[in-house]
Amino acid sequence: MAQKVLVPPMKSQGIKTKLVPWIESLVPEDFSGRWVEPFMGTGVVAFNIAPKKALMCDTNPHMINFYSAIQSGEITPDIARRFLEKEGAILLEKGDEHYYSIRERFNEKHAPLDFLFINRAGFNGMIRFNRKGGFNIPFCKKPNRFAKAYVTKIVNQISTVSQILEAKDFDFKCQSFEETINEAKAGDIIYCDPPYIDRHVDYFNSWDEEHEIGLFDSLSESSCDFILSTWHHNDYRKNEYIESHWSKFNILTREHFYHVGGSEKNRNPMIEAIVTTIDTKEYKYKEPETQEQLTLLEPTLHYGSA
Repeated sequence: MAQKVLVPPMKSQGIKTKLVPWIESLVPEDFSGRWVEPFMGTGVVAFNIAPKKALMCDTNPHMINFYSAIQSGEITPDIARRFLEKEGAILLEKGDEHYYSIRERFNEKHAPLDFLFINRAGFNGMIRFNRKGGFNIPFCKKPNRFAKAYVTKIVNQISTVSQILEAKDFDFKCQSFEETINEAKAGDIIYCDPPYIDRHVDYFNSWDEEHEIGLFDSLSESSCDFILSTWHHNDYRKNEYIESHWSKFNILTREHFYHVGGSEKNRNPMIEAIVTTIDTKEYKYKEPETQEQLTLLEPTLHYGSA
């Protein structure tokens, strides 16, 4: 049977939903340390691995605030349902006017539920901020976005995350990746999903060569194992930092499709890479007969060593 992957209530470009089983297969069965994420993003990897202890960090305060609100009980499934049903009904009546009013309200007050609303009603579920820190994704042009079934889906996702946070010891912090990596201790595993160098420029803070090399230095000096997600190459070019820096560690690759926009012509394959200090000599990952979360036109996935 295919492994069902928990989808988090927040959406984001580059989310690792389809790669979770691959990443999880590297985690030792007897792992008992703390799972450390300097680039938490939507939290999809940690919520699926569900370790006993986790340090979840990001420089995007809004994502941290959202999950902290679920953890504290400020956001519950019932509260989220009532909020989305109310705002969804107004959206259906007023259309994009209401989306932009909520976006403006969020940029002024930064309420976690407003962040959820604009994330799920914005174009392609993208998260992007301007230089002043304002969320600037346009409306998705679907006034009936919060139909009953869609609201129930989001509420169920919040319920699942709430249960995980109640049962586990998760600590959320808004801080730099350097600070987070420095907090990791021997026996922990650091999972890094930074913006892909030369690929993504819409992260809360921009990512460039200085950040990439800084991350390499921090992980190289750490006393614990790490798993890093990055890109290896596509049909047009390769990630030069694989050869110049990351090749000193173990590297695994597989093919994956990223979907940007709605047209088939924009669905371009990329070879994903995992860079890790974990021994991959005995590494085996059997491809499931059926794969959860795959979309139409996605090819069979391939795994191997680089």
